[in-house]
Amino acid sequence: MSEYFAKVKWVRASDALYVDNQYSRGHEWIFDGGITVPASSSPHVVPLPYSVAANVDPEEAFVASLSSCHMLFFLSIAAKRQYVVDTYIDDAVGIMAKDSEGRMSMTLVTLKPFVQFSGDKQPTLEQLEKMHHQAHEQCFIANSVKTQVVTEIVV
Repeated sequence: MSEYFAKVKWVRASDALYVDNQYSRGHEWIFDGGITVPASSSPHVVPLPYSVAANVDPEEAFVASLSSCHMLFFLSIAAKRQYVVDTYIDDAVGIMAKDSEGRMSMTLVTLKPFVQFSGDKQPTLEQLEKMHHQAHEQCFIANSVKTQVVTEIVV
């Protein structure tokens, strides 16, 4: 068993009434490694200026978490098979919609990985699909959510 920690910190601005619901949703995510990430609600959920568009919102972080987890397993699988990965880029997209129970949720995340390999050993499309399938099966985050996660390999 492993434990993971994150501190979420929000402080009301001294000039914010708060009970009028017109307060900044800007806050911080503080991680044990020492990094602080500026965060906010999504402007799609809470309109500007009460959201901070430049900050990471939970929905973006969710998509990034799924993508990152998938990538890390993919890189491990490729290395074990002696493929040399030079670049891995994923323009992942998450869709917020009503789920089968009528609740708003992240119903679909589409991973769109583009992987560049170097050297003489290059995977076929079938081998690439198999490695992505294995990465999906092993991804802790994908195994933890009800969101449908699909992979559209970019070649």
